[in-house]
Amino acid sequence: MFVALERLINLQDGYRRTFKVAGHDLLLLVVEEQPVLLENRCPHRGAPLHDATLSGQTLRCARHGIEFDLRSGRPLNGQCASLSLLRLAYDGDRIGIDI
Repeated sequence: MFVALERLINLQDGYRRTFKVAGHDLLLLVVEEQPVLLENRCPHRGAPLHDATLSGQTLRCARHGIEFDLRSGRPLNGQCASLSLLRLAYDGDRIGIDI
């Protein structure tokens, strides 16, 4: 089942918004003109990532400073699991997720 999150026309660099889908907190970002959907929690200690800083393709958790590569989800500094990156789906002029 497709769950729409946003209209494509609204996705510009710097876009950042949280969503709750099927009990999961999600974060949709647009980085270098590419949408990225991930779980809105740091795998290190569960801190929300909606207030994380962004530099290019690197997302830095505001709570403990762990940095993640948004292309792979892997941590760049620190020992923890990778981000939970989710596959985006498209339906007409909408972007979302298939659940």
